[in-house]
Amino acid sequence: MQLFVNRTRSVAQVDDLYVPDVDTATSRRGLLGALAAAGAAMAGWAVAPRFFGRPQQEASMQAAEQTNTSPRALQAVFAPGPEHWVGDGFFVKTVFWPQLDAQMLSPFLLLDHAARRRFDASPYRRGVGEHPHRGFETVTFAYQGEIEHRDSAGGGGRIGAGDVQWMTAASGVVHEEKHAQAFAERGGDFEMVQLWVNLPASKKMSEPRYQSLLDREFPRLQLDAAEARLIAGSLAGQTGPAKTHTPITTLDLCFREDGTSEVELPAGWTTLVFPLEGDLTAGPDRTPIAARHFGVFDRDDDGAVQLHASKGARVLLLAGKPLDEPVVAYGPFVMNTREEIGQAFRDYQSGRMGRLL
Repeated sequence: MQLFVNRTRSVAQVDDLYVPDVDTATSRRGLLGALAAAGAAMAGWAVAPRFFGRPQQEASMQAAEQTNTSPRALQAVFAPGPEHWVGDGFFVKTVFWPQLDAQMLSPFLLLDHAARRRFDASPYRRGVGEHPHRGFETVTFAYQGEIEHRDSAGGGGRIGAGDVQWMTAASGVVHEEKHAQAFAERGGDFEMVQLWVNLPASKKMSEPRYQSLLDREFPRLQLDAAEARLIAGSLAGQTGPAKTHTPITTLDLCFREDGTSEVELPAGWTTLVFPLEGDLTAGPDRTPIAARHFGVFDRDDDGAVQLHASKGARVLLLAGKPLDEPVVAYGPFVMNTREEIGQAFRDYQSGRMGRLL
């Protein structure tokens, strides 16, 4: 079953089923994506029931039988979507989104990059106002600037350069994210990434959670030519501070010199690489990946992930165990069935997800 994405018309086709993407002013602008009008007809869906790669058990058995000493193969490279505003505080490119191929990306859903941009001083706080989420997690990486978060579950805080906030929407929250007051008043450079991570069906209706993770908490690893901050998962005897609902390893790399960085990650996992800045090649053929594009490694290959970059390149490396579950995404909600999406809208409209005071 092939997935075709027509970016100009914003329509996804899954076999003979035409599925209008969620409003391009909302879900694809997923960095804090504003709510698609609550109560709108349930006409826009992303349905991704297919699985990608060999079953986990088969992949694990074959990996056990044979150890691969060559670098992990890079399967594909994808270009991002066009730049657009999310609210009035985040000028982003959506690098990937569920409609591209949710099973290929699993457990990851969406990534937005707000590249470095200077904001003038202002008494007004830019950003995105009150909107809901259910069924997944939002992870915001602050590279420059400061943002403040608050949600209906009582979570909230401010993060600045080097910090990360990990919000588990789970059963549902209403939240807002805006430039911090102090940053707005003085102005300055601003750069953020927001990643959406799916939750397994068994966790989608669990209690919401908010984690404010400070730069000083992340272990530093020297991975050949690159220094890496370990955000989540375990590597080289170190463990990142982020608490996750499924096995995930997240690394934020900066190349201190021209050269190679090699990372051992589990076979059978989804592995994605996103260069924020700088020249990068990956895999045994040293396939180029332009800045703000992303690459997908072969899930069934047990070789090490090998990255080659110039000094100063900055790279986000994401690896996670696929969920192998249906994905139905609409606006600010990601569930397993259309019926669950409908229930999410009803729960939001009735106030069951709470309100910001």
